[in-house]
Amino acid sequence: MSAGREADAPAPGGLALVIIDMISGWDFPDAEHLLPHAQRVATEIAGLAQACRDRGVPVIYANDNRGRWRSDFRTLVEHALGQDGPGAEIARLMRPQEHDYFVLKPKHSIFHGTPMPFLLQHLKVQRLVLAGVSSDQCVLMSVSDARMRELDPIVPADCSASQGDARHQVLLQQLRETWKVEAPDTWRAIFEDAAPSSSPEPPPRQEPSND
Repeated sequence: MSAGREADAPAPGGLALVIIDMISGWDFPDAEHLLPHAQRVATEIAGLAQACRDRGVPVIYANDNRGRWRSDFRTLVEHALGQDGPGAEIARLMRPQEHDYFVLKPKHSIFHGTPMPFLLQHLKVQRLVLAGVSSDQCVLMSVSDARMRELDPIVPADCSASQGDARHQVLLQQLRETWKVEAPDTWRAIFEDAAPSSSPEPPPRQEPSND
């Protein structure tokens, strides 16, 4: 994890961004179907990340270790940058900055078997913006775990993707209607009333439907 960012000051407005599995070699099963969609949202995620940095909001990278138990995050970044094709382009857009944080995860959720809960507690995070891939797998599992930990997940529609637009739209509908999760059409809605360096108050928490 990064040691910078104002000596690990509390997250402004209790907000943090987690970028999920966008640093990748894209060498896993079905990657060829996911990669074009990841490439399409990468620019938006990069814009969201920079908007967070400009406001002092922590940016956290959560990445699969892909069973490489001797690897570290820097090695994953170097591998992603060294590949050919769109994967390298995504890695360049997603390149972490000095004061960003990173967590390696063994499974789908950013919480399962990781220090993420302790990092978020340390940063006093309550609202968690989740971006990355795939929306109906790793992002969804992370939403579920965030809710069980009494956190408020936010999933901007333009900052996550699945293996197809239809799957992604089904996931967004489920989040909005069943889970009552904030899922704006664009990440810019998160900062509509907040100029850089401001600290917006968290919105009232909505409970998921039991229907």
